[in-house]
Amino acid sequence: MTPSDEDLKAVAAQLGREPRGVIEISYRTPDGRPAVVKTTPRLPDGTPFPTLYYLTDPRLTAEASRLESAGVMREMTERLGVDDELAAAYRAAHESFLAERDAIESLGTDFSGGGMPDRVKCLHVLIAHSLAKGPGVNPLGDEAVALAAANGLRGTAIPADWPQIEIERDAQ
Repeated sequence: MTPSDEDLKAVAAQLGREPRGVIEISYRTPDGRPAVVKTTPRLPDGTPFPTLYYLTDPRLTAEASRLESAGVMREMTERLGVDDELAAAYRAAHESFLAERDAIESLGTDFSGGGMPDRVKCLHVLIAHSLAKGPGVNPLGDEAVALAAANGLRGTAIPADWPQIEIERDAQ
């Protein structure tokens, strides 16, 4: 959805700065707040910005940081090295991300963000991607969203019907 002036003001308040290159609000929380923006591959000043989906809701960004600090990224990266099915699904998410970004503007790079396709580097990007696209596109983003939902965000910042995960983690 194309952002309104009100949306952009809300995102600016969330970020503590003016948002740059926003082309849509890609996800709103169940309580109605903008939470993920889709950005142009190049910012208005020409700077490449390959992230495409950017997490803005402070509840979600705080939880992503908490999960990162708890070692979730390391655990996910380790699983990528031993689970061929997971690695293939994560690579497909990466390729889908690149295709979507390149349809707007190609940056001439295969960097997609979040560490895709070989590692997990940023849960903020993976959560934003999963929330924007919905469950079933980015398996590790979906897991991170499910962990955040289990940590008190279900029904407020995350849809009440977001799928739960069965993987046990030390970080929960």
